[in-house]
Amino acid sequence: MKQPVIFTDLDGTLLDHETYSFGPALPALKLIRELDIPLIVCSSKTRKEIEWYRDKLGNTHPFISENGGGIFIPSGYFDTLGQFLRSAETLEDGYVMIRLGAPYRELRSALLELRNEGFGITGFGDMTTAEVAAVTGLPEEQAAMSRERDFDEPFLFNGDDTVAVKLQEAIRLKGFNLTQGRFFHILGGSDKGKAAAILADLYRKNYGEITTCALGDSPNDLPMLEYVDYPVIVKKSDGRHDPRIDIPRLIKAEGAGPIGWNLAIIGLLDDWRRDC
Repeated sequence: MKQPVIFTDLDGTLLDHETYSFGPALPALKLIRELDIPLIVCSSKTRKEIEWYRDKLGNTHPFISENGGGIFIPSGYFDTLGQFLRSAETLEDGYVMIRLGAPYRELRSALLELRNEGFGITGFGDMTTAEVAAVTGLPEEQAAMSRERDFDEPFLFNGDDTVAVKLQEAIRLKGFNLTQGRFFHILGGSDKGKAAAILADLYRKNYGEITTCALGDSPNDLPMLEYVDYPVIVKKSDGRHDPRIDIPRLIKAEGAGPIGWNLAIIGLLDDWRRDC
């Protein structure tokens, strides 16, 4: 069996949409640990938020923050970084970081311009920690972590689909992109697929042939899902798969959030072991 590498979104995928619990996925998580399969968190969440969940999960693998804005690799995890060595930054707290996203200050400046142009948008940077906690359902400690951003700005949008199309074009004209998960996000040229491709290449260079899988639930996961060998979407909390995600080889898990995640991973692991 080729070495599997699994990429996963958090909100609404490994984490329940309402409770942020990964409890229903524990059986699959246990199997992944036993088989020593790298599990790469690839989320719109910030570095601090992801580190908080990695600690809960006992995860020591690289991770991707803020919709592909930054790749964080524990120092010494790979023997070589190859072509990515020049663009990597060694951080003081034990990571090597590959920066792909736009500087946060530029995103904030663009968002303010958009609001002055008449778009009804409110970014996380415009809110207090208590306000972010209210709109996300997060405890204030985690809401505070979600405001410490580097590459991506989530925002609330007050407008219909027609205005949303105009907003997307206005963002494009400023040199940025729009994506959507639990919230709308303005970001640079980074996305989850580009970041996943870099990490997958590093795994190949260091470990040989691999099989890639990714799990998500929203449009911001689409670039990551398009890249991997086994793309999986879980159901939304309303019991439906997002109809905007329609790609070849797509596996539609029978279950919402971590319930679907658990079923999909156990099924894939069984298939992979039978094929080896």
